[in-house]
Amino acid sequence: TSSVETMTAACVSELMNAATSFHKLHLRVSSIGSYAAHKALNDLYDALPGHADDLAEGFQGAAEKLLEYQDVAPRKIDTVEDGITYLRELHNMVTSLQGKMPYSEIVNDLDTIKSTIDSAKYKLIFLK
Repeated sequence: TSSVETMTAACVSELMNAATSFHKLHLRVSSIGSYAAHKALNDLYDALPGHADDLAEGFQGAAEKLLEYQDVAPRKIDTVEDGITYLRELHNMVTSLQGKMPYSEIVNDLDTIKSTIDSAKYKLIFLK
């Protein structure tokens, strides 16, 4: 398996796991500003599975190979601040994958994922 295949499979898995992690955080947020965070996290966990699916299907079609996925447990996120840190890590992972991706159409899909991440960061940081 090539490096880009391994990175893509890891990214797909991480996006799926992130949806679960952010959904759980969404159900736990409380205190001042929690409604805005609750809504932002809802938008995020709704979007991530579709992004993961689009990335997997698009890459597999472009490469004409099926990806192999590793089972990794979702991350536990305890606070909105932890969630923002995780979003930054996801953004960096996607950017790193873009730098190695040989398929321009997939690079564009990765931009869409980063836009979703950026929007969530904006809402969580500034809309309280």
